[in-house]
Amino acid sequence: MLLRKRCRSLLCQLQVLVLLLALVLMLVMVAILDPEVQSEDSSGYVYQHHGTGQRWAGSLLLEQSEDANQYKVELLSPLSSLRDEELIAIGIPGQSRSFEKIRRNIYKIVKHSKRKNDANIVTQSWHTEQARNIHEFKKNGSQRIPIHRTVPEGRHPLCHQQIYNENLPTTSVIICFHNEAWSTLLRTVHSILDNSPKRMLKEIILVDDLSYQGHLKSALSEYISRIGGVKLIRSNKRLGVIGGRMLGAARATGEVLVFMDPHCECHPGWLEPLLSRIVNNKNRIVSPILDVIDWKMYDYYHSPDLRQGVFDWKLDLYWVTLTESEEKVRQSPIIPLRTPVIPGSVIVVDRHYFQNIGAFDSGMEDSGVENIELSIRVWLCGGSVEIVPCSRVGHLSQIPSTSNITENETILKNKIRIAEVWMDSYKDVFYQSIGMEHVSNLSKKTDVTEREQLRLRLGCKGFQWFLENIYPEINASVSVQGLYGLLFNTEADSCVQVIYNSRMSYHMVELSDCGSKLNQLFVYHDKKIYSNLTESLCFDLMYEQIVLTNCSFKEASTWDFTEAGQLIHIPTGKCVETVSIETGKTFLFLSLCKNNQGNQTWKMIPV
Repeated sequence: MLLRKRCRSLLCQLQVLVLLLALVLMLVMVAILDPEVQSEDSSGYVYQHHGTGQRWAGSLLLEQSEDANQYKVELLSPLSSLRDEELIAIGIPGQSRSFEKIRRNIYKIVKHSKRKNDANIVTQSWHTEQARNIHEFKKNGSQRIPIHRTVPEGRHPLCHQQIYNENLPTTSVIICFHNEAWSTLLRTVHSILDNSPKRMLKEIILVDDLSYQGHLKSALSEYISRIGGVKLIRSNKRLGVIGGRMLGAARATGEVLVFMDPHCECHPGWLEPLLSRIVNNKNRIVSPILDVIDWKMYDYYHSPDLRQGVFDWKLDLYWVTLTESEEKVRQSPIIPLRTPVIPGSVIVVDRHYFQNIGAFDSGMEDSGVENIELSIRVWLCGGSVEIVPCSRVGHLSQIPSTSNITENETILKNKIRIAEVWMDSYKDVFYQSIGMEHVSNLSKKTDVTEREQLRLRLGCKGFQWFLENIYPEINASVSVQGLYGLLFNTEADSCVQVIYNSRMSYHMVELSDCGSKLNQLFVYHDKKIYSNLTESLCFDLMYEQIVLTNCSFKEASTWDFTEAGQLIHIPTGKCVETVSIETGKTFLFLSLCKNNQGNQTWKMIPV
């Protein structure tokens, strides 16, 4: 009996040993048949591809001496200063798009459940995407959505009747990213590949701006190596969005450049209308209608109205819908719309025109207002700016953040460059609107000599022309006419100030000694009174008392600032007056209007 048990034990051990040997043999065979190849040349590029006999397309990226020389504009000097050894360029095999796709998910605006087939799109589980990246996008929501999906149709029916020239120019789509979520980035790439004609899409250039998330390292390199038509360029130092886009532009070979954020989804037929406008006039930059991708659930929502991009005197971008009169003037709902500014999320421009007009301002740091600068420059220097209604691209909405009343210094520096180069005497209006004590120090440190020389070389118009012909609404807004600054009461010899309370949905206003503090600066524009703390806060009523509320909560109260100094609430016809209470504080209330009454007499004091 004992002998029999020993035999059984030896037999089990032998079986385990045989299985281990078989496993080792299999691993050896895989290593021999599918070795990972790396080659490095003297230029400092590292090329990676993986076996299986695929054709290597490294020559696409060995063009630093050829294509980079096409950009001999002085403005691209920061790009030439980026040494080749500071870059890692990862090429791709061939031009075919043979990567295995999952079945597309045609959907409406509903919640998505995870599909079993989704796992087929990747070769391993990317748990690193669970980590929190700097954008703080909700990855769990993105992971539930397939890498390939078809967005719901949102184009006007007339768009389907448009016939475009088959000989439209080739395109390079440039996407700069830093620590982007895995699924969000790849969904952007595949939406471009899936919805762009092959003959028009020359390449997608991914510029990795020194990401440190694990899923964007070798995993991304391996994934990209299996997709035709995509290049991956890695920078070994932070460039910022502007620098990354400039690097991609210098390496691009397409006739037209598309600068796109790494969290977009392209609508079917998005590219042809944009290229058609560029073919008709290369001296223009265009942008699609931007739909909204919800940052929580990644549902896709169509933008309901055609809107123009505009900016205020603080050079902040916002959107305005067309008035009824403007809509009536338009001969067709699908005619491209001239706009003062296009968003920076998707910018389409002829490559040589982009070069000749001065590219992006390389003196700007990171991203923020570069689209405003480019739009103003194009208008003033003989070009035009349009939004094309038959082209739609979804853009991931940003996560709501708490109000920050302090201007980001990097963005402020970028705005100062715009004001100093392009706004002429109106730059004083910008400085008044910002209302920050240290802005003068920043402006003194700003060297815009190179951009001023560019303006002279291009023979650009003055900013007054822009105000008269492109965006006259902003010229009527204030500041120049003294309707920006301190809201001063003549009888009390005091100024209105905001009692800001982040825990409340409204904010009280009171009278106080005059200064130049942010909470005492106001803008009267378009019959509304905005706080300089943030343009989302407007004068409103709460039981006849004046308070500040969020302008987006409801239709903001409208006001008439008369020449006599009365501030009239238009819906009621009553006037704003000061009322002192027992505590010694003075607040603002509505009352019947009375002529020549000091506590109802106001004026804006410019600062």
